[in-house]
Amino acid sequence: MKNWVLLRGLMRETRHWGDFSQQLQLQYPQDRIIMLDWPGNGQLNAEISPNRIEHMVQYLRQTLIEQGHQAPYHVIALSLGAMVAIAWAQQAPNELASATLINTSLRPFNRFYQRLMPRNYLQLLRLLFSTAAQQEQIILQLTSNRSQAQLLPQWIAYQQQYPIRRSNILRQLFAALSYRSHLECPAVPLQLLASQCDQLVSAQCSQTLAQRWQIPLYSHPSAGHDLPLDDAAWVLAHLQLGQPT
Repeated sequence: MKNWVLLRGLMRETRHWGDFSQQLQLQYPQDRIIMLDWPGNGQLNAEISPNRIEHMVQYLRQTLIEQGHQAPYHVIALSLGAMVAIAWAQQAPNELASATLINTSLRPFNRFYQRLMPRNYLQLLRLLFSTAAQQEQIILQLTSNRSQAQLLPQWIAYQQQYPIRRSNILRQLFAALSYRSHLECPAVPLQLLASQCDQLVSAQCSQTLAQRWQIPLYSHPSAGHDLPLDDAAWVLAHLQLGQPT
């Protein structure tokens, strides 16, 4: 039995994985699927979000221990979550059996205008001053290239149940933008999944990282930033890294 850890990104909670986690469980019925909320998100919305990626790693490792899980882990991580996975792999490579990094970006390898494309700056600013319904509509528009109209009421309900504080949005954004990785590739089997039509983060970020670290990169031709949402089957088909043949 293997342990899978699923890590989401900025302002997202475990329920935003949708049916991806269920499909992962069906693909690996003997394995354990572990999903955690970051402090400030989901059921932990009353807590203060860490403003450093390193602090998120500390929280993650401690929480896994407290819940009785044991390394090594196969990690699937999206966006900010992938930054946490990289920092984790650099701090404690023995705890990770593999990591699949989805639509991430990383200092010092990627330019600021690639990590967060300038055409989205105004929309992201609007998030801080919008209603729950407006926030979720903006996020769906920025992260999905599919018609997700049926999801919007559900995501609004999540936000209304566990509203995220403006201060926590800023703290998470600061953590993502300020994190600076080591230059050396972690001693963990890694692969990158990237969306060529990502509207939020340039696909060039993954391409550059793949070249610098000499790790596999698989590109989706049409999905948006939230690749597991737009094409869960494609992601599942690329989770063979570190799996027995």
